[in-house]
Amino acid sequence: QVQFVQSGGGLVQPGGSLSLTCVASGTSSFSRFEMHWYRQAVGKQREWVATTNQSGASYYANSVKGRFTASRDNAKNTAYLQMNSLKPDDTAVYYCNKENSWGQGTQVTVSS
Repeated sequence: QVQFVQSGGGLVQPGGSLSLTCVASGTSSFSRFEMHWYRQAVGKQREWVATTNQSGASYYANSVKGRFTASRDNAKNTAYLQMNSLKPDDTAVYYCNKENSWGQGTQVTVSS
């Protein structure tokens, strides 16, 4: 079964940037995956953030469109989420996902 290990995130001031990385292991079919990013803020439901399909095209929630960029490197079995112009409302634990497999989550905190 595929496993995902996330890295990146942290604390940043409003307007700053952070990047997240999600590395897949236990699979030789990463290029066939549609990769998703979700986030969950304290006291809120987990919400979809972005998807990168097998062809590399990405789609975004309205709340992050124009600020976040999802991408992938199939040769490295890795998905990325570049987050720019961060806002306090972006504070959450971020997860990468493929079907029923989830990364461990990465905290992103946007605060002055």
